[in-house]
Amino acid sequence: MTDRLKGKVAIITGGTGGIGLGIAECYVREGAKVVLTDIKETEESKHFLDERGDQARFMALDVTDEAQWQDVIDKTIKAYGSLDIVVNNAGIAPKAVPIDQEPYDDWKKVIRVNLDGTFLGVKHGMATMKGKGGSIINISSIEGFVGMRFGGPYNASKGGSRSLTKAAALDSAANGYNVRVNSVHPGFIKTPLLNDHLEKAMAELTPLGHIGDPDDIGEICVYLGSDESKFAMGSEFVVDGGFIAQ
Repeated sequence: MTDRLKGKVAIITGGTGGIGLGIAECYVREGAKVVLTDIKETEESKHFLDERGDQARFMALDVTDEAQWQDVIDKTIKAYGSLDIVVNNAGIAPKAVPIDQEPYDDWKKVIRVNLDGTFLGVKHGMATMKGKGGSIINISSIEGFVGMRFGGPYNASKGGSRSLTKAAALDSAANGYNVRVNSVHPGFIKTPLLNDHLEKAMAELTPLGHIGDPDDIGEICVYLGSDESKFAMGSEFVVDGGFIAQ
């Protein structure tokens, strides 16, 4: 531990597994207190929380529900005394089908979670932290930059998150809110859902020859949550092993 986040309190959405839990592990290591949010806990997150004591806790949150956002923020401040970082990581992916076969209900669900949920996190995080200082980190994707087959709703949601980040950053700067807003764009990252065949295929598409780990995203988020990133505003941090450099 180097205490880069000592004294800071963070809410991480989609925090019970994968990238979200990887971010949480990095944050706790650096001294932050962390609230993991998701629809429900996982065995992985329960194990993480059991080992961290009062430094981390779980709160249920549907990121598409505005009232729940305010409730979680209020409970976080009551538990830990402040809110300094919001990481908008929650997201879902649609079925892999061509755009002309995409069910409209599936489209709306992806946009609702990935983009509307991020908007609500930005809105309420900004309202809570403005004037006091803080950091909002939106986890977008390389698919916010480049299109991929069968990815219409996901591409649209992540491209929207990328642009929302810039608009929110400019609002914060113009109004003197002292809240930094930046986006992180992961490439192919190892999660428990990946099978060996899919991981191999992703590795072959990545110039570095392997896919990333959740803590590769976590380390970038440590920087963006810390005071080290005091001049980073509306910026895009791509962590993809060189994929979009091709």
